[in-house]
Amino acid sequence: MPLTLRTRPLTGSIRPLTGRIRPLTGPTRPLPEGTRPSRRVTGPLRHRRAAALLACAVSVALLGASAPPVPLGLGDRLFPYLGNPGYDVASYDLSFAYPGSNDKPLQAVTTINAVTTTDLDRLNLDFAHGKVESVEVDGRAAAFESAGEDLVVTPDRPLRQGDWTRITVKHTSDPVSAKGQDGGWVRTTDGLAMANQADAAHLVFPCNDHPSDKAMFTFHVTAPNGYTVVANGLPAETARTGRTTTWTYRTRHPMATELAQVSIGRSAVLHRTGPHGLPVRDVVPSADAKTLEPWLARTPDQIAWLEGKVGTYPFETYGVLMAQASTGFELETQTLSLFEKNLFTEPAYPKWYIESIMVHELSHQWFGDSVSPHVWSDVWLNEGHATWYEELYAEEKGHQPMINRMKAAYGASDRWRTADGPPALPKAPEPGQKISIFRPNIYDGAALALYALRQEIGRPAFERLERIWVQQHKDGTATTADFVHLASAIANRDLTGFFDAWLYGEKTPPMPGHPDWKQVPAPKKQTAK
Repeated sequence: MPLTLRTRPLTGSIRPLTGRIRPLTGPTRPLPEGTRPSRRVTGPLRHRRAAALLACAVSVALLGASAPPVPLGLGDRLFPYLGNPGYDVASYDLSFAYPGSNDKPLQAVTTINAVTTTDLDRLNLDFAHGKVESVEVDGRAAAFESAGEDLVVTPDRPLRQGDWTRITVKHTSDPVSAKGQDGGWVRTTDGLAMANQADAAHLVFPCNDHPSDKAMFTFHVTAPNGYTVVANGLPAETARTGRTTTWTYRTRHPMATELAQVSIGRSAVLHRTGPHGLPVRDVVPSADAKTLEPWLARTPDQIAWLEGKVGTYPFETYGVLMAQASTGFELETQTLSLFEKNLFTEPAYPKWYIESIMVHELSHQWFGDSVSPHVWSDVWLNEGHATWYEELYAEEKGHQPMINRMKAAYGASDRWRTADGPPALPKAPEPGQKISIFRPNIYDGAALALYALRQEIGRPAFERLERIWVQQHKDGTATTADFVHLASAIANRDLTGFFDAWLYGEKTPPMPGHPDWKQVPAPKKQTAK
């Protein structure tokens, strides 16, 4: 999610080898106070004791089920209540009915298939902006209550560890943001799009809203005839019934909830072919298709350029969604990146800059989407790499020397660390501003750390690291420690101390190869006379 030139500084998520996440474990239920494991007992006494223990266990379960619902979370340092313990989502099936107006709630049904990773009398889903009408667990009605930004579901029978379960929530999805809420549906001039990063997918649909729990997605969106719907993945079916059409899309790779995208509008879908026959589809306002086509035509070459740097594009399709909306950012939603249309029509932006921003979001398909952060403090791995390839593209295609931006970033780095925290230890978001974690320290500050790494280990080793990284962690999540471990293996020496200084230090270390680079004090504010 890079901020555009108007707000950007300078000039410019266990991990199984199969790509599924590690089981998320929830809190274990303690034994009743005073209970200890007993010796094996036989005969009538054994049966009486077993009956007593069973009664006690039932009592504990009932007490747990009757206690007030509370919001849970995975304990993410930046978003402690994001995500929920006790289950691993395998797939989401989302159905939305768009009423033809983007200021009215959509009728929706969310179906979640998950496996439990611990015994559960209840389970929590993240959901904070819609009315829940009913909940079923495995086809049976379940009780539900709200607690904070959680929907707390109580099945009619406990779920045991290792059970596959299906949770179906019938609800509304409100595109009008509530006060203090950030993200979710984006209202465009002709419909809707989504911007769920970092903590906002649960403003659209019930989910386990943390990048560590990636899942497959199916979308069914019904809209009045005359609207076009595009979502992540590939189209599976389009069915017209009377005055409405239902569009179905499916992903072929697991996806984090924050990367979900649904575009509803009076749009044109422009098709072209990328490298290796990759289907590329772009979504633009119908009236602007001809004007925007020259920009869109650049995408296949941009994909080929990035494949030359880091390897084969990781997904089943790609495209650009140009929304007629004011967001203040662009966003790397999986297979369909969200852009403000005005980025491409504002004459003040040079062509090299616009193309480099396109490459920034495209880079995220490898760094952030295919390889997702395991926790949000690892977000520098997303934004640092996307900024790196944005700058490298600007250097190679736009003749903008990377070293100039790196030197400028170095001069500001200590100030960024003081204000926002070091790249891998960013400060928590401001109250009511969840996207405020996206500060200069995880963009240019993180790219600066990558530049230092290339200086330290050499270009060939750095380029090998990049290719192996995205291949090794494809369709999964990864941590900063994983990156340090792989870099050390490729460099054939322990780089822990190097990374500790560059990613966690309060002060910026000396730049390898550039001992003359210095910190630059902030410009003095002009005082009115």
